[in-house]
Amino acid sequence: MANFVEQMVARRKALGISQKDLAEISGVSLRTINAFENGSANPTLDIVEALLAPMGLTLTIAERVKND
Repeated sequence: MANFVEQMVARRKALGISQKDLAEISGVSLRTINAFENGSANPTLDIVEALLAPMGLTLTIAERVKND
């Protein structure tokens, strides 16, 4: 999960979007965004999607292939 959060934070910063800006455009509270980025919260998939959309990102779930 840490790598996922790091990628989201890097993308937000690359776009020049502050946590406050992201809260305003995503509808997710600043407190939730801060807690998520600091690793003290586990948001629902709905919240993750709300955070990803304004940054032009999507969440994809893929089957993990087991190598024998």
